[in-house]
Amino acid sequence: MRTLYLECVMGAAGDMLAAALLDLLDEGERADFVNDMNALGLPDTTVQAKAAVSCGIRGLHWEVSVGGEHEVSEDVEPGAHDHDHSHGCDHDHSHGCAHDHSHGCDHDHSHSCDHDHSHAHDHPHDHGHHHTHERNHDHRGLGSIAALIDSLPVSAGVRDDAKAVYALLAEAESHAHGREVDQVHFHEVGSLDAVADIVGVCMLVERLDPDVVFASPVQVGEGFVWCAHGMLPVPAPATAYLLRGIPIKAGAVRAELCTPTGAALLRHFVQSFGTLPDITTERVGYGLGRKQFGALNAVRSYIGESTEQERGANSPNGTITELHCTVDDMTGETIGYATETLMHSGALDVSVEPVQMKKNRPGLIISCLCATAQADDMAALLLRHTSTYGVRRYDCIKYMLDRAFETVQTAYGPISVKHGSGYGVVRVKPEYAECADAAMRAGVPIETVMRAAMNAVDALAAQER
Repeated sequence: MRTLYLECVMGAAGDMLAAALLDLLDEGERADFVNDMNALGLPDTTVQAKAAVSCGIRGLHWEVSVGGEHEVSEDVEPGAHDHDHSHGCDHDHSHGCAHDHSHGCDHDHSHSCDHDHSHAHDHPHDHGHHHTHERNHDHRGLGSIAALIDSLPVSAGVRDDAKAVYALLAEAESHAHGREVDQVHFHEVGSLDAVADIVGVCMLVERLDPDVVFASPVQVGEGFVWCAHGMLPVPAPATAYLLRGIPIKAGAVRAELCTPTGAALLRHFVQSFGTLPDITTERVGYGLGRKQFGALNAVRSYIGESTEQERGANSPNGTITELHCTVDDMTGETIGYATETLMHSGALDVSVEPVQMKKNRPGLIISCLCATAQADDMAALLLRHTSTYGVRRYDCIKYMLDRAFETVQTAYGPISVKHGSGYGVVRVKPEYAECADAAMRAGVPIETVMRAAMNAVDALAAQER
């Protein structure tokens, strides 16, 4: 199966993950992708991919500028001075400090740095970055970010992934600050450069189209880091919340190596964390950070075919988690909202079925399929958005067909077709959403478009014979 593996031995951040994935494309594809990013219409935002070297190893920097100014340096967190507190924030600006505007936060949003400088730090008080700070303290709620993402000319899958990543961030900030999710307003994470990082990663995952995503344990660093609320321990509270259930390491580097954005992207996309699987690699990419640690500061990415598919017939080739709860006192509207929330947050599937409960009450079983690494988050969402008092969990072995995609040309436009094979089975099916869109545009039944796509598949197979 086509496998993407992310090596996070120096942590993860939004810009580094984007660069690591972009480096898996060839040079022409990279240029086309950057052009696609810049054509999205993110207000006053420009993306560049620049070749760079760290510890003698070439890789890519992912650079975003807003209003002609580059994103805040990885080496200095917004709100921090360019001092050496032995907590030097590394990687991207996307530090998920968020708050409810009603709580009387005492920092100055004009970034006047009004904290008391009488503390005994043995360093000069030079602000190491001299570009405008106001844009990095834009306060955006989850709703306005979702609306911005919905306005972008990207696929429905990319929109859903990007909004799911922000939902994870909002959940983490809500937990860290003790606020309801709808009261969370992002500082740095809500800025346009962070939106570009997250949407870029989602688009790159879609373009690489892996069947499964694995990652190494995540090194988080140690020490302290500045954010809009002050100095916080590494990993920051939102990051620590997002990394629950994921293997992490402190390491020897006194810096923030994993940001909330990086943690949210890993939680959303990665199915399993561990050592590099047996894989025949096609490409290896390096997404470089800018801070120098005396070690290669990069997320390394691999794309290739996993040898898991070579195991004997009838062998399981994956794991999945099923979550179940029963309810007898919810309306159809609230159940619909709960299922949509689960799907937007990264569930693989959600279903509802009727059941006869105790005391002769008719009720419903709500079932959620999700990656095992996301089980705790999905269970928390079920408890939060349904009336149940408990959620049952089943970790299952999964048998999967190997999947591949091709695009065929029809009289109704290009249509993606999914091929499944394995265990003596061969299956071909046009993608429903694309067929539905084409049928709507042409004013014909969807079966007509599906039949045209299958005829195109048969024609291509005949040519190959």
